Amino acid sequence: MKNLIKVERARHNITQAELADRVQVSRQTINSIELQRFTPSAVLALKIAKVLEISTDSLFLLEESDWKN
Repeated sequence: MKNLIKVERARHNITQAELADRVQVSRQTINSIELQRFTPSAVLALKIAKVLEISTDSLFLLEESDWKN
């Protein structure tokens, strides 16, 4: 699953640490999500989208491989 967190953070002038603080996770978690090493829970995805003022389906993009088992 791709995401546009880094792009949206830049648009809002928010650092990884600031976003992490707002959604109550570590900066490393935000970094891992941005690098596609970690897929956030539904609750965390919704929190990030709310802080960045964007819908979850615009922030997180399914890839073809996400449809395969």
